[in-house]
Amino acid sequence: MNIKTLLLLLLVAFIASASDLKAQENPCLHKEHNLYGKVRFVEYASSADIKIKVVEAHEDLRVKLVESFANKCGLWQAVDSFPDLKVYITPFEADLKVKFVSSFPGLRK
Repeated sequence: MNIKTLLLLLLVAFIASASDLKAQENPCLHKEHNLYGKVRFVEYASSADIKIKVVEAHEDLRVKLVESFANKCGLWQAVDSFPDLKVYITPFEADLKVKFVSSFPGLRK
């Protein structure tokens, strides 16, 4: 094995481990979108980043709507402009099942 091949393999291994580490640092992601922050509820699925189904049990994510500081997993601040995430609510096939809560937001474990 020559030195170029060895260096290429080391580079690939480093990139793979760095991406795994990034995913572990912030597990509150879906389709590379953070599941917290400023959220705009849209009327059309085609303009949404994710589609959600609102449920009362067996949720993937518990969401608490807040007026400000939506900086932790499951905290959403509803806005009309400059959203971090665009969400479409559907009763059918969805990317995530969401339960709106008043306490303990976050991913279901």
